[in-house]
Amino acid sequence: MHAICFRLVAGALALPVVCAAQAADLRTPPPAAYMTPVKPLSIVSEVRIGGSVQDPGSAENSTNNINGEILFTKPLVSLDPFWQAFVPRPTVGGSYNFGGRTSYAYIGATWTVDLFPQTLNNTVFLEGFFGGAAHNGYNGLKANAPPGFNALGCNPLFREAAALGFRLTEHWSIMATVEHMSNAGLCHENRGLTNFGGKLGYTF
Repeated sequence: MHAICFRLVAGALALPVVCAAQAADLRTPPPAAYMTPVKPLSIVSEVRIGGSVQDPGSAENSTNNINGEILFTKPLVSLDPFWQAFVPRPTVGGSYNFGGRTSYAYIGATWTVDLFPQTLNNTVFLEGFFGGAAHNGYNGLKANAPPGFNALGCNPLFREAAALGFRLTEHWSIMATVEHMSNAGLCHENRGLTNFGGKLGYTF
């Protein structure tokens, strides 16, 4: 397919010039073939499941929980291992109490540090968590608390947690955990909850 172009020659004479314009040249090139990414397109770093005993020294003792947790990839990456340890993984999770006592969901950040990485070959790690938790427990005065419930004072609460872990393989790890939730004295009651347990984690 050709197009006719006109050019002025010597300011007065118009001569036709044939412009070779192939139809194929007017089309946009086809998209490049899809290539599988080197790294999976996932924002999830790790998933965990575990259990705990509910605050053994309180009114909610003698009950057990099941816990699930999702840790997302770090939002920032540093090439320096020292500074990289200061970047946390965003975390969401929840705990269900089988005894009908306080259950809760939480959101926050988890920091993970390898203990003696050269000596222990990056197999032992320590973790800390800080964030907030929403619960279905009792918020009123301690004198009016239903039997078997702690007076938590308000909702939501602060949540802090720690874990000592061991990497079984590249993907699997086990952890001993402790967690505490309270309102830091911001409400009229502040009995809080302190739970002890363990988790099994799978890292992607």
